[in-house]
Amino acid sequence: MRKTVKNVEEACEGITSGMTLMLGGFGLCGIPENSIAELVKKEVKDLTCISNNAGVDDFGLGLLLQKKQIKKMISSYVGENDEFERQMLSGELEVDLIPQGSLAERCRAGGAGIPAFFTPAGYGTEVAEGKEVREFDGKPHILESALTADFAIVKAWKGDTEGNLIYKGTARNFNPLMAMAGKITIAEVEEIVPAGELDPNEIHTPGIFVQRIFQGDKFEKRIEQLTVRKK
Repeated sequence: MRKTVKNVEEACEGITSGMTLMLGGFGLCGIPENSIAELVKKEVKDLTCISNNAGVDDFGLGLLLQKKQIKKMISSYVGENDEFERQMLSGELEVDLIPQGSLAERCRAGGAGIPAFFTPAGYGTEVAEGKEVREFDGKPHILESALTADFAIVKAWKGDTEGNLIYKGTARNFNPLMAMAGKITIAEVEEIVPAGELDPNEIHTPGIFVQRIFQGDKFEKRIEQLTVRKK
């Protein structure tokens, strides 16, 4: 099976309105910039997006929010995105806010084939409403279901032609978990090397989880909050 594709247009073929997408990244760190720009260009709409947050107003998933292409966000926090906050408070956008650890584990469970799990996180809050509660070691836990998606779109530092991926530093974040949980996983990488060139001990996502891989370009890698020391 040929996994390498020529460009972002070919990588995103088959993504249509109404689908559920997982998108790796944390803030603006490790986000699939090229793929998000292509989704804006494709004008797909009514999307359900699973992501830790939604970037900022004019970058990352914020670009899709600006165009009203997202119907529902499943995420951990509103963060620095004023438009995300505005749409959520006005009722224009359906939002499922999940504790960050629970979001990560729900994605991991989806990729591991585990349908649900119990966690104490969220018990006694709105997060627990309508969910089964069981007690373990005298402590109440709520039942959380796994998350999967039609497409998972992740960003890696380096990949090979078989789809094996290496992430760099904190840009790893949610990417490995989401790469496992998509029916089709698209990997956007900075460099593609021939199969066999990556050290097997350094691979974070095995190629078995990746169906399409392409080399992106013009990565901005914006910094969400730039803080520098006074001279």
